[in-house]
Amino acid sequence: MNLKILAAAGTAVSLLAGGGHAETIKIGASLPLTGGFSIAGQKHKQGYELCVKLLNGMGGVGGSQIDLTISDNRSDPATAINQYERFINLDGVDAVFGTFSSRLTFPVASILAKNNMVHPIPAGGALRIYAQGHKNLFYFQPNAAEYVGASVSGVILDLVPSGDGPTTAAVVSADDFFANAIAAGFLGEEVKNPADGSTVADLAPGYLADAGIELVFEEKWPEEGFNDWLNLANSIKRSGAELIIGLTASAEEAVQLTRALKTVGSEPKMVYFSQGTQSEYLEGTGESSNGVLVHTSWHKDAPFESVLGGEPFSNADFVAAFEEEYGEIPDEDSAIPFAVCQGIEQGIAGAGTVDNAAVGEWLSARTRDDPVHTILGRFSWDEVGLPVGKPFLMTQWNGGELQFIYPTDEFAGVMPMTYPKGGF
Repeated sequence: MNLKILAAAGTAVSLLAGGGHAETIKIGASLPLTGGFSIAGQKHKQGYELCVKLLNGMGGVGGSQIDLTISDNRSDPATAINQYERFINLDGVDAVFGTFSSRLTFPVASILAKNNMVHPIPAGGALRIYAQGHKNLFYFQPNAAEYVGASVSGVILDLVPSGDGPTTAAVVSADDFFANAIAAGFLGEEVKNPADGSTVADLAPGYLADAGIELVFEEKWPEEGFNDWLNLANSIKRSGAELIIGLTASAEEAVQLTRALKTVGSEPKMVYFSQGTQSEYLEGTGESSNGVLVHTSWHKDAPFESVLGGEPFSNADFVAAFEEEYGEIPDEDSAIPFAVCQGIEQGIAGAGTVDNAAVGEWLSARTRDDPVHTILGRFSWDEVGLPVGKPFLMTQWNGGELQFIYPTDEFAGVMPMTYPKGGF
């Protein structure tokens, strides 16, 4: 379905409630507005609220205004569970937007599945979330976290001069759902279903082995309260690793690790962090960010075309609207939830109802040629809720700018990679 046809569908839909338009469509979202995930949580809130504001300004969905309620789960799984139960059982929401992080998403998924709700996920990439057998999961990022390493390996094999690539690696990570998932891909581990211990995926030999890179150092730090960054950085330096893989749970941790590596005088050939696309990372590291690779689901210069309120809406339109609303350029932590909102709006419009079963069926029926159109590009999903045919985007900080470097054939505007990284 092309954009013009989809726009027509979006404007023609009528949401019926007792024979007429529903006055409002109630949507609930539980986000970590305080606690360890608060920076990303606040940005998710901005993305959701901007999308809803724009939609309501365009007449809502099928003539119905969206009433969005966002609650602070304080980065606590139990609180997130309670808030979604309240949204459904007491507030009577018509739909929900997902929360941030695999740690919060994993338990929330069971609650939403139990209540037969469509579960659009902005940030929950661990494979175990999708191994629980729940229906109506829809992940709005390129793929599960376990597969991020394929893009890092691709950068090494395709962009680094032959014979000059890193041969040794240090993998350091937070003991966190998301970080552990990415590490499993690099190290070739088995992913287990926590419910019954069965193997979800066997990732052997791992992306490091595939690229001919030897693991010379590995360490995890505790999920909360870790502050021994200098000792960790010294251990990385002593290992002689030419590739540093830092799997942090937040941008703040990426800042601390970068600063520590600079302090000890580390000089690797290549550095990849799982977090660090945010402006806070640049502000906290300055010139030390130069040459650092970070995967992302979104980039401000990506020429993605999408639909909002039945009308064409480009990625550039999103950047302009966000800057007008908040006075700054967005990063992916605001773009991803905006795409979630787009997906649910298109699902309701496409199904012609707020009934979650019908919306889930419509979203599940999307294909590569007939997708959901968002500012993150096209989305269709497999049977467990993971996107089909979407590569991660690899970016690199250079001169205070987050530049898109890989894949080189995804769209125009690819910049050359800085290599080797050298000192911090």
